[in-house]
Amino acid sequence: QVQLVESGGGLAQPGGSLRLSCVANGLLLDYYDMGWFRQAPGKEREGVSCIDATDGSIYSHDSVKGRFTISRDVAANTVYLQLASLKPEDTAVYYCAARSKWRGTTVQAMCVETSDHWWGQGTQVTVSS
Repeated sequence: QVQLVESGGGLAQPGGSLRLSCVANGLLLDYYDMGWFRQAPGKEREGVSCIDATDGSIYSHDSVKGRFTISRDVAANTVYLQLASLKPEDTAVYYCAARSKWRGTTVQAMCVETSDHWWGQGTQVTVSS
């Protein structure tokens, strides 16, 4: 059974930092692109940053480039999102996602599309002074 378990969300001040973790149970990161999505109230779920299963290449949304960093520990089946220089507009529920590499799509496609993904339960990130 596949389970993606996020943790690390919470309250941060503008300009602050958080580190999110996603433990992937039931799959191997060698074969699944991984990513982080977020959804604010009343808004569509959007891709934040994703990492390719094959070579670790990264795609990030323009709104977070230079501020958020995705990384992975393949041996630990864990993917991370380091959030820095946080802004109030970063407030959202952050979801870990996985997509099998058999689909042959790019990491960018994985991060733009929202279908055919495994999803975690989400972790709340709130940025407020």
